[in-house]
Amino acid sequence: MKTLYLQCETGISGDMIVGALLDLGADKEVLLKCLSGLPEEGIEIRIGRKIRAGIDCCDFDVVLDAEHDNHDHDMDYLYGHVKEEDHHNHEHHRHEHRRLKDVEEIIDGLEMTAGARSLAKKTFRILGEAEAKAHATILEEVHFHEVGALDSIADIVAASVCFDNLGIGEVIIPKICEGRGTVRTQHGILPIPVPAVLNIVRKHGLTLADTDRAGELVTPTGAAFAAAVMTAKTLPAEFEVKKCGYGSGKREYEIPSILRAMIIEDKTKEDSREDVIYKLETNVDDSSGEVLGYVMERLLEAGARDAYFSPIFMKKNRPAYLLSVIVTKDLVSAMEDIIFKETTTIGIRRVRMERTVLDRREEKRETPYGEVEVKVATHKGKDYVYPEYESAKKLAEKAGVPLKEIIKDIH
Repeated sequence: MKTLYLQCETGISGDMIVGALLDLGADKEVLLKCLSGLPEEGIEIRIGRKIRAGIDCCDFDVVLDAEHDNHDHDMDYLYGHVKEEDHHNHEHHRHEHRRLKDVEEIIDGLEMTAGARSLAKKTFRILGEAEAKAHATILEEVHFHEVGALDSIADIVAASVCFDNLGIGEVIIPKICEGRGTVRTQHGILPIPVPAVLNIVRKHGLTLADTDRAGELVTPTGAAFAAAVMTAKTLPAEFEVKKCGYGSGKREYEIPSILRAMIIEDKTKEDSREDVIYKLETNVDDSSGEVLGYVMERLLEAGARDAYFSPIFMKKNRPAYLLSVIVTKDLVSAMEDIIFKETTTIGIRRVRMERTVLDRREEKRETPYGEVEVKVATHKGKDYVYPEYESAKKLAEKAGVPLKEIIKDIH
């Protein structure tokens, strides 16, 4: 699994996340194909480059027409002393007030993988819960206001598609840095961090670092996505940076908004070593195949190293399934929560297990049909090469040849 490190020294927002993930190599065409399914007009997706503080960044921009514009990047409107008549003109623009079910219907209509769709919905639920708490209402009734607008929907969907496309398994976010002062929102002028951000930080254990910079550096969209994907807050003592990407923000502050994302590899452990893993087990005898499939999907998306079912016979020869989940220690509690919530089980067995892990590295190998990503494992000086399925599949589809033809030519 790839480990993503998000360095949020100058904040985090939806467009910054997408830009950084695209800069890491997420497939631009897959993203644009998905976003082309957004049901409304008045929106244009632009992907380009922008120099910020001398750094070449990827710039993901959702451009809205005058009817849909919510002035999210208008600094005078957000922070300035806007005249009453100017403020009145701003309020005459149409604002999107969608509920969660409306947003989920839009997401369900887009072309994306199950993993990306699940992550997008998870992010919106985190956002919805934070907004509901801020406005003393329930999740189903909360209106999303700014975050229900087209640009925020596009940002969250795009971030989810890119994240899923990169095949990231672990995400380290040590802290997210926030500014000071006030900002104008659809609810009026609010202190920074805005209530939705503060609710997300509190509920999901994000570490918020205060700075002396004026401005809203952390948006509710950025905080919600961080909460949805974060698996750890502590970096390994030594790590190797495999890839690095920069995402540009849009708001003009004294210090430019740049999100740096890195794919890293932990170098503090031996290449071939004894390691510790946990196995969770429970017997399930009264759930449908659809429910079991959904449980497995949720467990894998939440960070399980593996999850599988084995057919068993219980007392009185009742047919059932044994659910087994392989997971690291830090995710044991989260996995148990999912199992208890999504199945009828009332008990889970937990076993601490030692394992031997081979040194492994990611490489690219040439085939007669093009380049393919592989995983190379080393044992006693000998390399064993295993193709990455998604990479080999994509190459097979592009070349119009059977998958086995791609695999057999990998050495």
